[in-house]
Amino acid sequence: MLGAEGTLTELFCYHLRLLSMPPPIPRILVAGELNVDLILRNYQAFPTVGREVLVEDAELTLGSASALCASGLARLGNAVSFIGKVGSDSWGETCIRSLGRLHVDTSRVIADPNLKTGITVSLSSPGDRALVTYLGAIPELRAEDVLNAGLEGFDHLHISSFYLQHHLRTGVAGLFAEAHRQGLTTSLDPGCDPEGKWNGGLVEALREVEVFLPNEVELAGITRCANPEEALQKLANGRTLTVAKLGSQGCAAIEGGRLLRVPAFPVRPVDTTGAGDSFNAGFLHSWLRRNPLREAMEFAAACGALSTLASGGSAGQPTEEKAKKFIAREGQTL
Repeated sequence: MLGAEGTLTELFCYHLRLLSMPPPIPRILVAGELNVDLILRNYQAFPTVGREVLVEDAELTLGSASALCASGLARLGNAVSFIGKVGSDSWGETCIRSLGRLHVDTSRVIADPNLKTGITVSLSSPGDRALVTYLGAIPELRAEDVLNAGLEGFDHLHISSFYLQHHLRTGVAGLFAEAHRQGLTTSLDPGCDPEGKWNGGLVEALREVEVFLPNEVELAGITRCANPEEALQKLANGRTLTVAKLGSQGCAAIEGGRLLRVPAFPVRPVDTTGAGDSFNAGFLHSWLRRNPLREAMEFAAACGALSTLASGGSAGQPTEEKAKKFIAREGQTL
């Protein structure tokens, strides 16, 4: 009996240790676009044909929604790898080095000597901004590139900028389906459709997606519905959780057939570049840890708000501790 009691005690202690251990860190693969951003701040007048205007500041930095989401996830403490295409040029090297400094694994990034790395020129002012983009290598990533690099060992696959990645989007439904067969969960941010068509097989691809993360413009464009609640209901397919980023109105989702809204945190933004991507990172970080939906949305809103308090898309991205402290301090005022 003593031996049996000792065995039971050891087993009980073992299970207590398991319960007290932190959950394993999710391994996340981000498949997406890579480009540099040339940010021109505070123009004296908006450029017109035949006229030169001056700006107060300029900065060349890491761009792309996919890269900023990846860096946000890494900053929050996740293990993140990136796959995308760049040219064998200085801009491509800048992208790879920048991601590496942000603790994102870049061993799957493909540098192609036949391509040029893309660039976005951002003309920004305190009130708004305008973007001009050269896609370069951005459309050239394919589903087979991701599959050839392998999905083994990952827990989650995230893709951003569906509409910019022309070759990837044709195979994205099959890629997500294969990810599910290998035990991964999936998420998608559509990004803006420069052509304004808002189709391209997106609705079909959503049947293979757990989490969909559009902003209010994208949500309205995809559903042809201006009312966020009606648009969210229209996208309901029995599988996909859609979380809509609504700017100053916070974020919204459908839970149990009813609208769930979480307000935005009031901040004075320095630079809104990448705020939506930081929101995505915050939501996925919390959702992958199986936190309640409202808690995940609040955490995402905090990450998005904090990211606007510094210049550039990645400089203001918070750690998990910083985001939680921000919520504890500011959440009471909402």
